[in-house]
Amino acid sequence: MRNRKWLVKARKLARRFLGWCFLLGCCTLIYAKLIEPNWIEVNSLQLTLPHLSSEFNGYRIVQISDIHRDRWMTPQRLGRVVRLVNQQKPDLVAITGDLITRHSPRLIASLGFPLAQLTAKDQTVAVLGNHDHDNDTKAIIQVLAKSGVYLLINNIYTLQRGSAMLYIAGVDDVGMGKDRLDLVMQQLPNEGGAILLAHEPDFANTSAVTERFDLQLSGHSHGGQMRLPFFKPLVLPPWGEQYYWGKYQVGNMLLYTNRGLGMTGLHLRLFARPEITVFTLVAPNS
Repeated sequence: MRNRKWLVKARKLARRFLGWCFLLGCCTLIYAKLIEPNWIEVNSLQLTLPHLSSEFNGYRIVQISDIHRDRWMTPQRLGRVVRLVNQQKPDLVAITGDLITRHSPRLIASLGFPLAQLTAKDQTVAVLGNHDHDNDTKAIIQVLAKSGVYLLINNIYTLQRGSAMLYIAGVDDVGMGKDRLDLVMQQLPNEGGAILLAHEPDFANTSAVTERFDLQLSGHSHGGQMRLPFFKPLVLPPWGEQYYWGKYQVGNMLLYTNRGLGMTGLHLRLFARPEITVFTLVAPNS
């Protein structure tokens, strides 16, 4: 009799436990589908760059990454991103690749109007990512040019304040084998602050060896997109497995990996909120 009562009680507890698990799973799915993807974090950091001239002290760079224009990232959602970026009053906007999701050539033209609304004081610059190269790359380049975005394809963009220079360099996509850091180094003067844009963050192991860049800005990993708190994401893309989220010191170079704005796969985000990053640059001894 006692065994039967215990069995009945155990079954009730098991059903209750499964019910709570089901409810938790449903709530988690709703959160990951409807709430977190729209909950953009504006993350502000001050970074001291050893070779930054005092004329650029306080310079503001706003980084966005992995827009992934697709059926989820509509022009309306992208317009909201642009408004948030402009509210940060950037001197420079840096877009670190994957503007569009692969195999979506018909959506490329719709990037033009929102990107043209970015109001950086100096310039908006961008590099391409692996998804961009899985599209009509020429069409993307044309849209960026018409929108006033300066595309860095293994070259540099020079900012000037009086006689002081700040160089913004960019390599084409590493994962697709398009990067030519050697060409960038040929164009880059030996003196002055230098920042590198590279879609894939793990490229920092290569770029840091040059000891020429104070900072690398990257994206690509989406911060894992779906993860559990305090644990490394189970799924990360090639070239985004080591430095997948936030700030790192790689040799003498700082690296920041932005979690991106859009999504791929199931269009879910869990404990990896979409991100806009605002960097205030600090000159040494300022």
